[in-house]
Amino acid sequence: MRLFIAEKPSLAEAIAKGLGSANKQRSCFVCGNDVVTWCYGHILEQFEPQEYDEKYKSWDIGLLPIIPDKWQMKVKANAKEQFKAVKEFALKADIIINAGDPDREGQLLVDEVLNYIGVLSKKPVQRILINALDEKSVHEALKDLRDNREFIGLRNSALARSRADWIIGMNMTRACTKHAEKAGYSSVVSVGRVQTPTLGLVVRREKEIQDFHPVNYFQVKATWQHQQGEIVSHWQIPEDMEGLDADGRLLEKARAEAIVSKVQGQTGVIRKMDQKEGQSQPPLPYSLSALQIAAGKKYGYSPQQVLDTQQELYEKKLTTYPRSDCDYLPTNQLADVPQILDNLGSLSEDFAKFVQGTDSSLRSKAWNDKKISAHHAIVPTTVKANMDELTDMQRNLYEMVAKAYLAQFYPPQKFLTTHIEIEATGETFVANGKVILSPGWKVLYQGEPTNKDGDKEETAQLPAVQNGESVTNKEAELVTKVTKPPKRFTTSTLLAAMKNIGSYVKDKSLKPILKDCSGIGTEATRAGEIELLQERHYLKLEKKELVPTEKAMMIIQLLPDSITYPDITALWEKNLEAISNREMSVQDFFAQQKTYIQQLLEDAIHREIEPPRDIPKCPQCGRPLKLITSKKNGKKYWICTDPERACKSIFSDKRGKPDFNPAPAKKKNGSYGKKNFKRKAG
Repeated sequence: MRLFIAEKPSLAEAIAKGLGSANKQRSCFVCGNDVVTWCYGHILEQFEPQEYDEKYKSWDIGLLPIIPDKWQMKVKANAKEQFKAVKEFALKADIIINAGDPDREGQLLVDEVLNYIGVLSKKPVQRILINALDEKSVHEALKDLRDNREFIGLRNSALARSRADWIIGMNMTRACTKHAEKAGYSSVVSVGRVQTPTLGLVVRREKEIQDFHPVNYFQVKATWQHQQGEIVSHWQIPEDMEGLDADGRLLEKARAEAIVSKVQGQTGVIRKMDQKEGQSQPPLPYSLSALQIAAGKKYGYSPQQVLDTQQELYEKKLTTYPRSDCDYLPTNQLADVPQILDNLGSLSEDFAKFVQGTDSSLRSKAWNDKKISAHHAIVPTTVKANMDELTDMQRNLYEMVAKAYLAQFYPPQKFLTTHIEIEATGETFVANGKVILSPGWKVLYQGEPTNKDGDKEETAQLPAVQNGESVTNKEAELVTKVTKPPKRFTTSTLLAAMKNIGSYVKDKSLKPILKDCSGIGTEATRAGEIELLQERHYLKLEKKELVPTEKAMMIIQLLPDSITYPDITALWEKNLEAISNREMSVQDFFAQQKTYIQQLLEDAIHREIEPPRDIPKCPQCGRPLKLITSKKNGKKYWICTDPERACKSIFSDKRGKPDFNPAPAKKKNGSYGKKNFKRKAG
């Protein structure tokens, strides 16, 4: 018997249909001599610290770091019935096929179950990589089963990532929570290998905005009359001029005014004129991150909305695997091009015109087998979409994916750029122009942003000039501009920052090393990390911008730079990639983690942090008070955070604040006396 173990029921159903003659039962599909069963994502989870040793029920900092000698897993409470079925099938099977999603998490998800059951190394195990759920894609994958041992590196990288996250999360959350309690913070301080440097990006950006002071800077705009027409230019500020800021902007108004007076009505000479023909290649099809960023800018969708909707389109068999970090396509899919183009041509009148403009013989740079690993870019499948049956969000995202696919069969955009330098009264003025010669693939995006900054492309035509020709100044004017603070992150721009993390490292020498790094987090987890920071009230959305809360500012103040900056985390991702490629061992990776967690703990617990702005202070000693809930009666009380426990003050809670003036307690004889609010010693 062959046993296929799918990551989720929808994938199991697609495999069963591909095998044919499927008989659905409670926990599986029976297809002749094949059985297809499924997981519900990870059906195993790691032990909690207290499950390794009861002493860890206490969050005592003195017990840290917690690093298991032998890592242990357990079956999730809500997956016990399905696990039992998977185990029974696995013990009976002659051959087992890992049908996890085509990424490192999908590899680990099934392998860890087989290892837990005890059959991973005892039975033949194969791997199937399914990038789309349509029938054709499943049939092709079934013909290309591979030895599961080829993916040991992929599994080990996911395993290393999972355990590293546990070590950082469990130890640093406990240490920082207890340390923050001393300053009056009463809730858990959550720390994570990816979430914390992501939070650090937002907090540091907010501090830059708070510390920002606007400054005026000045430019000179000059219009010149040439016999063929006007030339609008800008004064080129000499790099060695005094009065410039770090970005080369002129801060002294008088200098700019002097240039205006100097060139007004003067004659200039064309010293340099360059014209070059260029072209813009079609953009690559979408990876998940690229789609999340683009859809966020175009429609305002959150990264999680994009992921969830792409998962829906995937399960409808309309698009390929959504959690892809790849934006290239394998050449074996060229056979599907005629069918996909035909399907897209029937979507609408606009798409019919788009398809008519394609040339299916063109081969863009997207078709590159060397760039393909476990998965490829997100593209439409050979299944025809009925747009009337889709939600607005599904329709919008499907059209984005479809346009990016069609662009691969359009020629490049061709343009002519012109660069003119004018010399007058010893000063240099520069004008640049760009004329579109042929729109190429950009006809698909008329009126839409297509460049990385999300701005519509501007075109300007300059007159034909020759070196040495004269021009006369028609107008010179002072242009006053104001420096702007950096923009707050949105969910889309934060996602882009997580992916292109090399731009945000503290140690700039790491930037070239991390150029090819895949960022922090994965395609599947980045959106969830951003949502998690909002759910924990570390970030809040204000007019689509992410703003850190007071607690978030405290966390980044409390933690050492080595975990709030992305340097180490990004290098970890590079190491995880090395593990995946079998260039680094899991043992070597964890030797680094043990040293690192010790350093983090040492740094964190010795840092001074400011108490919350609105935290009540103890009237006895002036230290912050902390709100607790009594285990005996469930009532809330405010206690002093004195670390030496010398101050035993305790106060009742009155609508979220300590009651410093309680009503006098009634004595048995009917009189009133002062209620004692001192804690018993110990």
